[in-house]
Amino acid sequence: MSATDHALQITRAAAAAASGKLAENIEAFDVSEQLAIADVFLVLSGRTERQVGAIVDAVEDRLVELGERPLRREGHGTNRWVLLDYGDLVVHVMHVDDRAMYGLERLWSDCPTIELEANRADAAAASTVDGQ
Repeated sequence: MSATDHALQITRAAAAAASGKLAENIEAFDVSEQLAIADVFLVLSGRTERQVGAIVDAVEDRLVELGERPLRREGHGTNRWVLLDYGDLVVHVMHVDDRAMYGLERLWSDCPTIELEANRADAAAASTVDGQ
């Protein structure tokens, strides 16, 4: 079993919204085989608490446009690690320092990754800069 089309749709929308706020290291993992509570974990970073808050707001605003509301929201007071639980999708918006310390992507490294448009755009930009 793999992530549902609905989970993939809202994951890509959330990733694009986060990218619009300059989120870094955006990664999505299909955790549907390992967990019964979610299909996808989206993990991304911001450099400051203010940026983490802006990313969270952008993700929530975009998913509200798609008719989605979080079932749970944790950590928004400190904006160091904010978790948004949409059922099929769990979004982890983390300060870069906290992300380095907790290493969530290591925990889910055995799960398939999900291709995201935001990552393709970042890779294209990086190759353009490197090629100059």
